[in-house]
Amino acid sequence: MLAEFFDSPLRIQELRDGPEGRLLEGFAEELCQAGYAEITARRHIRAAEHFIYWTGEGTPITTLDERFVEDFARHLDRCQCPRYGHTYRLDLRNSVRLFFSYLRRAGVLVAPISEHTVQDPVLFASFCQWMRQQRGTCDRTLYNYGLDLRDLLKSVGEDPGKFEAHSLRKFVLERSQHCGWASAKRCTTAVRMFLRFLIADGKCSTGLDAAIPALAHWRLSSLPRYLQSDEVERVIASCDPATQVGRRDRAILLLLARLGLRAGDIVQLRLGDLDWKEAWIQVSGKGRCQTRLPLTQEIGDAIATYIKDARPQTHTDTLFIRSRAPFRALRSHCAISVIVTRAMYRVGVTCPSRGAAHVLRHSAASSMLRQGASLQEIAVILRHRSIETTEIYAKVDVIALRQIAQPWPEVELC
Repeated sequence: MLAEFFDSPLRIQELRDGPEGRLLEGFAEELCQAGYAEITARRHIRAAEHFIYWTGEGTPITTLDERFVEDFARHLDRCQCPRYGHTYRLDLRNSVRLFFSYLRRAGVLVAPISEHTVQDPVLFASFCQWMRQQRGTCDRTLYNYGLDLRDLLKSVGEDPGKFEAHSLRKFVLERSQHCGWASAKRCTTAVRMFLRFLIADGKCSTGLDAAIPALAHWRLSSLPRYLQSDEVERVIASCDPATQVGRRDRAILLLLARLGLRAGDIVQLRLGDLDWKEAWIQVSGKGRCQTRLPLTQEIGDAIATYIKDARPQTHTDTLFIRSRAPFRALRSHCAISVIVTRAMYRVGVTCPSRGAAHVLRHSAASSMLRQGASLQEIAVILRHRSIETTEIYAKVDVIALRQIAQPWPEVELC
């Protein structure tokens, strides 16, 4: 595979005949499969060659561990190795880390992986296992719970037999003073579930979970933030259909703006979720609830164009792929919000709240309401389990509200 990135036969032969030439050949093959550009792959291979030269013949490649990467990074500050440039030290270090990852996957390294991260407390690890087995909780939810529970165990200790209501309430109340309502609600939910696990396991006093206060929050007290229809159309039109990134981003924006999908829904979409014959798209929403939504002509054309002309060749069946190598699935819902934020910035549209992707979901619901859709119909599209969740959109239908609004006492009609 070295021939994919180097034109000179002499250079290719030099790499193959050099120390660990077979590893460089395998590394080049992996870079090719991942879709790296020629100039980028050559830089990675040359960094790997430099690293192998630096380790010398006295150190078997199989005995290396992550400490050698850090030593190599320090070596670059005073590098005098012939034939090897070291202008971009950070790039070189990142390339060597990529080479090290390849050696791990290829089974070349026998040294155990160094533990640089702090192990989770035993109680939290047991809690995660219990939640998966008893409640089927997904890893993302447990990750969010861990943001609060790790700090809780640092604050009150790791002996559940010594937990008492005062310290638990103090932790929750102090936490809620430094974050928004949603984060505070997540904290109370996480702590309450953690205590229920401990109670079920007989590790703390029964009823201690009732000591966690409920946060005051009035239902429907806020208004959904959304964009006007013309602003949504401008955001969608900002994607350049002549580029691969533009085709991908347009398909994503249409799914958000027309079907009201969540950012997490889009990240989880697979090629098998598309039923082209019956014109359906299957969405895995909250709680792994599977729902089929109509695949309209506009959305279907956009996705088909992306798959045929812009989706990189990759082994994963995830629908939407990174636009740069390595070609793999988008990491999380945050990547979707970044795509929407950039589209809004291109056309000068100000995002009315945090979470740009969710703003398009609110915009889709508000648009359906203005076009005469009932709350029940909107609830079906948004996949709300309760119609009460959808009722908040009734507050944005100003025309209908004016028809039923009663005049304030001693004030003339509007």
